Amino acid sequence: MVDTNRGVFVVLEGGEGAGKSTQIAAVARMLEREGREVVTCREPGGTPVGERLREALFATTDDEAPPTPETELLIFNAARAQLVREVIVPALDRGAVVLCDRFTGSTVAYQHYGRRVPRPIVDAANAVATGGLLPDLVVLLMLEPEQGFERTGRGRDYLERAGIEFHRDVARGFLEQAAADPDHWLVLDASRPEMQITHAILERLRALIS
Repeated sequence: MVDTNRGVFVVLEGGEGAGKSTQIAAVARMLEREGREVVTCREPGGTPVGERLREALFATTDDEAPPTPETELLIFNAARAQLVREVIVPALDRGAVVLCDRFTGSTVAYQHYGRRVPRPIVDAANAVATGGLLPDLVVLLMLEPEQGFERTGRGRDYLERAGIEFHRDVARGFLEQAAADPDHWLVLDASRPEMQITHAILERLRALIS
Protein backbone atom coordinates (compact mmCIF):
# COMPACT_ATOMS: atom_id res chain seq x y z
CA MET A 1 0.00 0.00 0.00
CA VAL A 2 1.23 3.48 -0.81
CA ASP A 3 0.87 6.73 1.10
CA THR A 4 -2.36 8.13 -0.37
CA ASN A 5 -1.53 11.57 1.01
CA ARG A 6 1.11 11.64 -1.71
CA GLY A 7 -1.07 10.31 -4.50
CA VAL A 8 -0.46 7.30 -6.72
CA PHE A 9 1.67 7.19 -9.85
CA VAL A 10 0.64 4.60 -12.45
CA VAL A 11 2.39 4.11 -15.79
CA LEU A 12 1.05 2.18 -18.77
CA GLU A 13 3.68 0.65 -21.03
CA GLY A 14 3.60 -1.43 -24.18
CA GLY A 15 4.41 -1.55 -27.86
CA GLU A 16 2.62 0.02 -30.78
CA GLY A 17 -1.14 -0.57 -30.80
CA ALA A 18 -1.27 -2.07 -27.31
CA GLY A 19 -4.16 0.18 -26.25
CA LYS A 20 -2.47 2.32 -23.59
CA SER A 21 -4.39 5.52 -24.33
CA THR A 22 -7.69 3.61 -24.42
CA GLN A 23 -7.05 2.09 -21.01
CA ILE A 24 -5.88 5.35 -19.48
CA ALA A 25 -9.11 7.03 -20.56
CA ALA A 26 -11.26 4.18 -19.24
CA VAL A 27 -9.49 3.92 -15.88
CA ALA A 28 -9.57 7.71 -15.45
CA ARG A 29 -13.33 7.81 -16.07
CA MET A 30 -14.04 5.13 -13.50
CA LEU A 31 -11.82 6.69 -10.84
CA GLU A 32 -13.33 10.13 -11.43
CA ARG A 33 -16.80 8.67 -10.92
CA GLU A 34 -15.58 7.57 -7.50
CA GLY A 35 -14.63 11.16 -6.69
CA ARG A 36 -10.87 10.87 -7.15
CA GLU A 37 -8.73 13.51 -8.81
CA VAL A 38 -7.04 11.94 -11.84
CA VAL A 39 -4.32 13.52 -13.94
CA THR A 40 -3.45 11.93 -17.29
CA CYS A 41 -0.33 12.60 -19.33
CA ARG A 42 1.78 11.12 -22.09
CA GLU A 43 5.42 10.82 -23.05
CA PRO A 44 7.02 12.49 -24.76
CA GLY A 45 4.82 15.52 -24.22
CA GLY A 46 2.33 16.57 -21.59
CA THR A 47 3.68 20.11 -21.28
CA PRO A 48 4.16 22.90 -23.84
CA VAL A 49 7.92 22.26 -23.86
CA GLY A 50 7.41 18.51 -24.07
CA GLU A 51 4.94 18.74 -26.94
CA ARG A 52 7.40 20.84 -28.96
CA LEU A 53 10.10 18.25 -28.33
CA ARG A 54 7.68 15.49 -29.36
CA GLU A 55 6.93 17.29 -32.60
CA ALA A 56 10.64 17.69 -33.33
CA LEU A 57 11.12 13.92 -32.97
CA PHE A 58 8.09 12.57 -34.74
CA ALA A 59 7.98 15.06 -37.60
CA THR A 60 11.01 13.31 -39.10
CA THR A 61 10.22 12.19 -42.66
CA ASP A 62 11.64 9.46 -44.88
CA ASP A 63 13.73 12.10 -46.65
CA GLU A 64 15.54 13.09 -43.45
CA ALA A 65 18.12 11.32 -41.37
CA PRO A 66 16.36 9.90 -38.29
CA PRO A 67 17.46 10.99 -34.82
CA THR A 68 20.46 9.08 -33.55
CA PRO A 69 19.85 6.75 -30.59
CA GLU A 70 21.62 9.22 -28.32
CA THR A 71 19.47 12.09 -29.62
CA GLU A 72 16.34 10.04 -28.95
CA LEU A 73 17.50 9.28 -25.43
CA LEU A 74 18.20 12.90 -24.57
CA ILE A 75 15.08 14.37 -26.18
CA PHE A 76 12.79 11.85 -24.50
CA ASN A 77 14.42 12.61 -21.17
CA ALA A 78 14.34 16.38 -21.69
CA ALA A 79 10.57 16.13 -22.20
CA ARG A 80 10.32 13.82 -19.18
CA ALA A 81 12.22 16.19 -16.91
CA GLN A 82 9.74 18.95 -17.69
CA LEU A 83 6.73 16.64 -17.27
CA VAL A 84 7.91 15.30 -13.91
CA ARG A 85 8.48 18.72 -12.41
CA GLU A 86 5.62 20.64 -14.02
CA VAL A 87 2.83 18.05 -13.93
CA ILE A 88 3.50 14.74 -12.17
CA VAL A 89 5.10 15.79 -8.88
CA PRO A 90 2.62 18.65 -8.21
CA ALA A 91 -0.30 16.28 -8.90
CA LEU A 92 1.11 13.62 -6.57
CA ASP A 93 1.66 16.26 -3.90
CA ARG A 94 -2.07 17.09 -4.14
CA GLY A 95 -2.95 13.43 -3.63
CA ALA A 96 -4.07 12.79 -7.22
CA VAL A 97 -3.86 9.55 -9.16
CA VAL A 98 -1.50 10.15 -12.09
CA LEU A 99 -1.90 7.93 -15.16
CA CYS A 100 1.01 8.30 -17.58
CA ASP A 101 1.30 6.86 -21.08
CA ARG A 102 4.94 5.66 -21.03
CA PHE A 103 7.78 6.46 -18.68
CA THR A 104 11.30 5.15 -18.07
CA GLY A 105 10.34 1.57 -18.95
CA SER A 106 9.83 2.66 -22.55
CA THR A 107 13.24 4.34 -22.62
CA VAL A 108 14.91 1.15 -21.45
CA ALA A 109 12.93 -0.95 -23.94
CA TYR A 110 13.34 1.30 -26.98
CA GLN A 111 16.72 2.94 -26.47
CA HIS A 112 18.58 0.09 -24.73
CA TYR A 113 17.00 -3.10 -26.06
CA GLY A 114 15.96 -1.60 -29.40
CA ARG A 115 18.72 0.92 -30.17
CA ARG A 116 21.50 -0.75 -28.13
CA VAL A 117 22.43 2.33 -26.12
CA PRO A 118 24.37 0.92 -23.14
CA ARG A 119 22.15 0.39 -20.13
CA PRO A 120 24.24 2.50 -17.71
CA ILE A 121 23.89 5.50 -20.02
CA VAL A 122 20.12 4.99 -20.32
CA ASP A 123 19.74 4.58 -16.55
CA ALA A 124 21.81 7.70 -15.86
CA ALA A 125 19.75 9.82 -18.25
CA ASN A 126 16.51 8.49 -16.76
CA ALA A 127 17.72 9.25 -13.24
CA VAL A 128 18.49 12.87 -14.09
CA ALA A 129 15.11 13.35 -15.77
CA THR A 130 13.02 11.74 -13.03
CA GLY A 131 14.89 13.08 -10.02
CA GLY A 132 14.44 9.62 -8.53
CA LEU A 133 10.66 9.44 -9.04
CA LEU A 134 9.45 5.86 -9.55
CA PRO A 135 5.97 4.60 -10.46
CA ASP A 136 3.93 2.85 -7.81
CA LEU A 137 2.59 0.55 -10.52
CA VAL A 138 3.62 -0.18 -14.11
CA VAL A 139 0.99 -1.87 -16.27
CA LEU A 140 2.47 -3.62 -19.30
CA LEU A 141 -0.07 -4.21 -22.05
CA MET A 142 1.61 -7.03 -23.93
CA LEU A 143 0.88 -7.55 -27.60
CA GLU A 144 2.98 -9.19 -30.29
CA PRO A 145 4.38 -6.50 -32.62
CA GLU A 146 2.63 -8.02 -35.63
CA GLN A 147 -0.72 -7.75 -33.83
CA GLY A 148 -0.01 -4.18 -32.85
CA PHE A 149 0.65 -3.13 -36.42
CA GLU A 150 -2.52 -4.89 -37.58
CA ARG A 151 -4.34 -2.46 -35.28
CA THR A 152 -2.45 0.72 -36.13
CA GLY A 153 -0.95 0.22 -39.58
CA ARG A 154 2.67 1.02 -40.38
CA GLY A 155 4.61 4.11 -41.32
CA ARG A 156 3.01 6.86 -39.22
CA ASP A 157 6.31 7.93 -37.64
CA TYR A 158 9.93 6.88 -37.82
CA LEU A 159 9.68 4.57 -34.79
CA GLU A 160 6.67 2.78 -36.23
CA ARG A 161 8.56 2.42 -39.52
CA ALA A 162 11.42 0.58 -37.81
CA GLY A 163 11.84 -3.08 -38.71
CA ILE A 164 9.88 -5.83 -37.02
CA GLU A 165 13.03 -7.18 -35.36
CA PHE A 166 13.49 -3.82 -33.63
CA HIS A 167 9.97 -4.02 -32.21
CA ARG A 168 10.52 -7.62 -31.12
CA ASP A 169 13.60 -6.47 -29.21
CA VAL A 170 11.50 -3.73 -27.60
CA ALA A 171 8.86 -6.28 -26.55
CA ARG A 172 11.57 -8.46 -25.02
CA GLY A 173 12.87 -5.42 -23.17
CA PHE A 174 9.48 -4.77 -21.61
CA LEU A 175 9.04 -8.39 -20.56
CA GLU A 176 12.50 -8.62 -19.00
CA GLN A 177 11.90 -5.46 -16.97
CA ALA A 178 8.58 -6.85 -15.75
CA ALA A 179 10.15 -10.18 -14.80
CA ALA A 180 12.86 -8.37 -12.83
CA ASP A 181 10.35 -6.36 -10.75
CA PRO A 182 7.11 -8.33 -10.36
CA ASP A 183 6.09 -6.36 -7.25
CA HIS A 184 5.67 -3.19 -9.32
CA TRP A 185 4.85 -4.49 -12.82
CA LEU A 186 1.50 -5.97 -13.87
CA VAL A 187 1.58 -7.77 -17.23
CA LEU A 188 -1.73 -8.05 -19.07
CA ASP A 189 -2.59 -9.65 -22.39
CA ALA A 190 -3.58 -6.68 -24.56
CA SER A 191 -5.59 -8.91 -26.89
CA ARG A 192 -8.19 -9.46 -24.15
CA PRO A 193 -11.47 -7.49 -24.28
CA GLU A 194 -10.95 -3.86 -23.30
CA MET A 195 -13.26 -3.93 -20.28
CA GLN A 196 -11.53 -7.01 -18.85
CA ILE A 197 -8.21 -5.18 -19.03
CA THR A 198 -9.70 -2.08 -17.40
CA HIS A 199 -11.06 -4.09 -14.48
CA ALA A 200 -7.74 -5.91 -14.01
CA ILE A 201 -5.92 -2.57 -13.81
CA LEU A 202 -8.46 -1.16 -11.37
CA GLU A 203 -8.26 -4.24 -9.16
CA ARG A 204 -4.49 -3.87 -8.79
CA LEU A 205 -4.73 -0.09 -8.39
CA ARG A 206 -7.39 -0.28 -5.69
CA ALA A 207 -5.20 -2.70 -3.74
CA LEU A 208 -2.64 0.09 -3.61
CA ILE A 209 -4.92 2.90 -2.50
CA SER A 210 -7.53 1.12 -0.35
